[in-house]
Amino acid sequence: MVKRVSWTVVVPVLAVVALAATWGDHLGPVLIALEAALLIGAVLAAVHHAEVVAHQVGEPFGSLLLAAAVTVIEVALILALMASGGNEAATLARDTVFAAVMITMNGIAGVSLLLGSRRYGVTLFNAQGSGAALATLTTLATLSLVLPTFTTSHGGREFSPGQLTFAAVASLGLYLLFVFTQTVRHRDFFLPVAQKGQKRLLGDESHAEPPGTGAALRSLGLLLVALVAVVGLAEQESPAIEHLVSAAGFPQSFVGVVIASLVLLPETLAAARAARQGRIQTSLNLAYGSSLASIGLTIPAIALAEIWLKGPLLLGLGATQMVLFALTVVISVLTVVPGRATRLQGELHLVVLAAFVFLALVP
Repeated sequence: MVKRVSWTVVVPVLAVVALAATWGDHLGPVLIALEAALLIGAVLAAVHHAEVVAHQVGEPFGSLLLAAAVTVIEVALILALMASGGNEAATLARDTVFAAVMITMNGIAGVSLLLGSRRYGVTLFNAQGSGAALATLTTLATLSLVLPTFTTSHGGREFSPGQLTFAAVASLGLYLLFVFTQTVRHRDFFLPVAQKGQKRLLGDESHAEPPGTGAALRSLGLLLVALVAVVGLAEQESPAIEHLVSAAGFPQSFVGVVIASLVLLPETLAAARAARQGRIQTSLNLAYGSSLASIGLTIPAIALAEIWLKGPLLLGLGATQMVLFALTVVISVLTVVPGRATRLQGELHLVVLAAFVFLALVP
């Protein structure tokens, strides 16, 4: 009997082959569409293999691995578009990182709370772990995205080279401190909490067989292949993404929303699945962990890339963005502090996300 080969194995390989065959060529509409499909498939496959490896290493290491994989994809897309965009891409890093923050804090968290509360009534999670993540995330976002609007060394919401270096080092340092807290010092704060009426957690890693060392190593190899494909295809597809946004009549800043939505789609699906199984803490780990990685790893990478990238790097948020961020933080604090939430909190987060998307289209 012939064993069927999974699409998660085939797609990354096809993506790398397509990348090698077309690298440096001028792509027509058909090839652009084909590579766009392979890019999306490679993103989904990358996160699938990250989940397999994550299951082997356990929670919360699994959430960290997923966040790291997604951040590599995000940075690749940002750098590809910045390299080809010149001065027009000056706000791309800010727009993408802020979109990731809004999608994770409002979209992923909101969907998770809504799905969980629909099944269990009141969702339960660890307020200490989620609160620590939220506090770190708020600090990171303020240092990297809010302060540039008010500094005076450089005009136009831009850090001076010294300020950018400080922000990059502080972002990476805070992220590493959080990772140490999550995985070593207070790991129990980030483990799933059983919902009311649950005898055990559905889909809990303690009751499911790990994939085994061989399968985990195979997924690790395929994860690397998929990430290579994503980075290369992102470079190939970057002009087409910008052209489509312009052709639709949307502001250029909406490119950041497109990038963040693409790379966070798999994590959204993973968080929704965990929420339906009653693992709300895992969903919040994915939501806040993705934002933390997006800022804590992306800002240092972009700061380093500024050595060879031309053009300004505008990180400071505009007035509308700061209002939405402040509203998101306030709602998130009121959601997390009690350690339990209802459908109302999930719906509030989703309304704020809808406002963000609408105002990104109609500034």
